[in-house]
Amino acid sequence: MIRKISITAALAGILLVPASSLAGVNVRFINSERYSDAGARDGTLAALRSHLQRLGERFLAPGQTLTVDILDVDLAGQYEPWRRNLADVRILRDVTPPRIKLRYVLTERGKRSRSGEDNLTDINYQMNPSARSSSDRLVYEKALLDDWFRRNFADRGVSRGPS
Repeated sequence: MIRKISITAALAGILLVPASSLAGVNVRFINSERYSDAGARDGTLAALRSHLQRLGERFLAPGQTLTVDILDVDLAGQYEPWRRNLADVRILRDVTPPRIKLRYVLTERGKRSRSGEDNLTDINYQMNPSARSSSDRLVYEKALLDDWFRRNFADRGVSRGPS
């Protein structure tokens, strides 16, 4: 019985927080079936959404909302099906950097603050020392989003821990 009351009280507390005080990221995938990379499907897109939302929690100030429309995704590397025993492995080369095309709108307390469209890429992606030691299959794409987010939104919000 006490547990039910605690959960109910916690939920009520969440509902009483004014929406304008919350920061967040809304991510939409526009025509994902037409993305450059067939590897950018459900699990990949969910991981990118989750990563952007974590960045929003870290860098957006209360009252800010960022809406991101992902227009295209081309993952780092490519499959080379002619390679024996490596048909399902992405081969990373300097000519196959990660690319993400997106459009965004930042609102502050319900008013549009800024918007734009960006083509993210990093031709030096293989030089990223932290990516080399990572086991995350989307490490290069997430690094692109980290850099973009910091460049565009970190100065406006307050960093609340590591991404």
